[in-house]
Amino acid sequence: MDGEESKGSNEVSKLQWADYLVIGVMLSISAGIGIYYRFTGGRQRTAEEYFSANRTMGVVPLAIALTVSFMSAITLLGISAENYVHGTQITLLYLGGFFGTPIALYFYLPVFTELNSMSVYEYLEKRFGIGARLVTSCANFLQLLLYTGVVLFAPSLALEATTGLSGNASVLLIGMICTFYSTVGGIKAVLITDVFQGLLMFVGVGCVLGIAAGDLDGGLSNVWSIAQQGGRIEFFDFRVDPTVRHTWWGLLIGGTTIFLSLYAVNQVQVQRLLTAKSLKASQNALILSGPITLALGIMTSFSGLVLYAVYRNCDPLMSGKISSFDKIMPYFAADRMSRVPGVTGLFISGVFSASLSTISAMLNSLAAVALEDYVKPGCRKIGLQFPEERATLIGKVLAVSNGFSCLAVAFIARSMGSLVETAIGISGAIGGPILGIFTLGMFVERANESGAITGIVSALITCMWAAFGPKPNVQLLPLSVQGCDNSTTLLFDYRNATQSDEHVDDSSDFYLYRVSYIWYNPLGFFITLIVGYVTSLITSRIFHKDAREPDPSLFVPFLASRIRRRRQNEGKTTNSQVFVLESRK
Repeated sequence: MDGEESKGSNEVSKLQWADYLVIGVMLSISAGIGIYYRFTGGRQRTAEEYFSANRTMGVVPLAIALTVSFMSAITLLGISAENYVHGTQITLLYLGGFFGTPIALYFYLPVFTELNSMSVYEYLEKRFGIGARLVTSCANFLQLLLYTGVVLFAPSLALEATTGLSGNASVLLIGMICTFYSTVGGIKAVLITDVFQGLLMFVGVGCVLGIAAGDLDGGLSNVWSIAQQGGRIEFFDFRVDPTVRHTWWGLLIGGTTIFLSLYAVNQVQVQRLLTAKSLKASQNALILSGPITLALGIMTSFSGLVLYAVYRNCDPLMSGKISSFDKIMPYFAADRMSRVPGVTGLFISGVFSASLSTISAMLNSLAAVALEDYVKPGCRKIGLQFPEERATLIGKVLAVSNGFSCLAVAFIARSMGSLVETAIGISGAIGGPILGIFTLGMFVERANESGAITGIVSALITCMWAAFGPKPNVQLLPLSVQGCDNSTTLLFDYRNATQSDEHVDDSSDFYLYRVSYIWYNPLGFFITLIVGYVTSLITSRIFHKDAREPDPSLFVPFLASRIRRRRQNEGKTTNSQVFVLESRK
């Protein structure tokens, strides 16, 4: 059976009653957790409990939650597909965590812990002003909506491949359940459910590896050599050309800024980190999440090589059995796992869990941002007193509204390309500039609001232009259909893709469109920093704008200490309460 199709037609086995039972139990548990936390504890009488769990989360559940909110169905399906068709180079992305995580731990997180706010964008108002806060918050809102829509779309690929169920129907199903339990249960329900769903993600990938081990001659021991023969093993491409899709430098630098964007300044992850009892607990949770993230990432990447070993002689996409490489793992589930009742259901549950954990975190964070950055300031602007006793109810209404908005994005996600490229491209094009403006504020004392806004707007325009412009052809590693049945009709027509032995001449395309998606994040980061710093110098010297001296606590710890010492030597006050009152006027 090694490398051969197990069936002679394009039909694969559908889900059995045992599979539906497993999926139903998983979804019921997720919804049940939301209901449980709705009617226990403080019963969400305050926004603090609903959005921050009253700062009572433990290290282990928080570490798992940090992992699974990052590792969505895009990881399970997209990373495995990347290894299957483009090789192992993408795995270097996880190296960014070794460099990005310590920076987030000891520079950014202490600032947000001292700020103690539900919205990270309150920092920008205190550091620069309301304009910088609104611009960045709106950019983040757009990023989360787009990204959540793509995450919501991903499991529909699995359902289509295994059940034939309409992708639109599966999107509606997942979206409604996720919106329900994240809205009803609040952040504590989201975090506790993540622990359960994180386990299912490991089980789902483990099912793929276990079934494949029985199908391949020699089990999994020959997978690496088969992948080498197929040209899938590659780590050391040291070219510095940013138009090359994946290189060592691109993935290392891009991976570092991606991890920083996620764990240093991202509303979703910072809000989760602030649910811990203390700064030390938050730091320990983030450190613990590293090995968990790496383990799941390596398992998912290896599963892509395993799938190549299984289908190396009859590629399902080239033979017309699937419509995109992102369906390769769900196709394997339907094609091979169905021999054991319930196993395919476990796999589908893992894919569902990967999406539910990410979407629920983002819906809760979107609601927190909307409440803190739009609703409350809007009430103050029109002279109304915000009803704090109704903050939780308003937050739930916002979560539901955001859920429906993400559903709308999911329905158009089919036209956005591969899962990994779309997700990282969207996150990078907006997340890089957001990382840049926070870094500008925390590391550059001379930065002002004019520079911050100019920097982030310049970066957003450039990166969005690159991300949504026409893309050149993508080179694929060799694929074969020599082992397929003679009756198989070849229907390969993958958009913007060519075999790697064909020459692709895209030198006539606009250079910005040819830049690899992996560089969007560092590109936006550095544009924001450079433009923001230069503009700050010009406006402060020529127009004398933003001459105020910010509170030292708004800078990274080593710079804050230096500023305090200098101001003490100069005899200047460092009263943070005076600063906060003045900055809110």
